[in-house]
Amino acid sequence: MEDMRAAVMRRLAMLDDAAVRADERTLLPLARSEISRLVDGWRLLLTVHQPDADGRCHACPAGLRARRWPCQVWRMAHHHLIGDAPSSGRFRRHRR
Repeated sequence: MEDMRAAVMRRLAMLDDAAVRADERTLLPLARSEISRLVDGWRLLLTVHQPDADGRCHACPAGLRARRWPCQVWRMAHHHLIGDAPSSGRFRRHRR
């Protein structure tokens, strides 16, 4: 597992470095392929974290399932992809 984590972290560091330092001829083809891969990855992750019939994420650990959907993964996706805190009441934390 540590090898997998290290490989992913290296890839992210390489992409981060390329975004800052790569020239346009290198960056454009890389961006085209990586954006597609990242979109596919987000879609898969979000598909796994869909709500069940009770409105709870069936992929999150049992302790987190007590919260209503959207789960932490969906809130994080909204924050990173949209760039702001969700304003809809649907995205507020479930109060106990």
